[in-house]
Amino acid sequence: MNPSTPTPEAAPTGERKWIIAVAAAISILAIAAIALYPVWRAKPGGSASLVGGPFELQGPDGRVVTDADMKGQPFLVYFGYTNCPDVCPTTLAEISDVLARLPGKPIRALFITIDPERDTAASLKDYVASFDPRIIGLSGDRAAIDKVERAYRVYARKGPPENGGYAMDHSSIVYLMDAQGRFVEAFNLERKPEESAKELEGYL
Repeated sequence: MNPSTPTPEAAPTGERKWIIAVAAAISILAIAAIALYPVWRAKPGGSASLVGGPFELQGPDGRVVTDADMKGQPFLVYFGYTNCPDVCPTTLAEISDVLARLPGKPIRALFITIDPERDTAASLKDYVASFDPRIIGLSGDRAAIDKVERAYRVYARKGPPENGGYAMDHSSIVYLMDAQGRFVEAFNLERKPEESAKELEGYL
């Protein structure tokens, strides 16, 4: 070390506080970058992904849907709940717009509830019937939902009681998974549906 460079211990009090503050800020940013990077982007075709993993959930008509059932074709995953007032139905409508540009293509999307106490497999089937038929609603017991939320690094929290019910605070990311079930990226719906469809078709 250059003798003229003050260490935090040798620096004047004001300068020492500034050095400590800068070091703390850098540490916080580094931790945040490491935690969030897998959700922003994962290298397609990479080896181990930090997003996604095995799941076993209740699908429509009483059948069980697992991650193995989805492999073979790319698919989208979105977490939400049927009582969501705006973000969830809007996102599902946007996904439907993209899928509509891919008629006959074997690409599916999963709508996984974060509110299994109210969203049964049957109610989810009715709910997603308003959207593209390739969107599949999935529920499960709380333990199964907690497991898949952790696997996909989903933020979800029950809000305070209101008007005899409650809302759910949650992240709103559409996950693009490749044909091997590996996370590719947070799928961009903030563009023309034709552009999103073209990217999605490239993973077939």
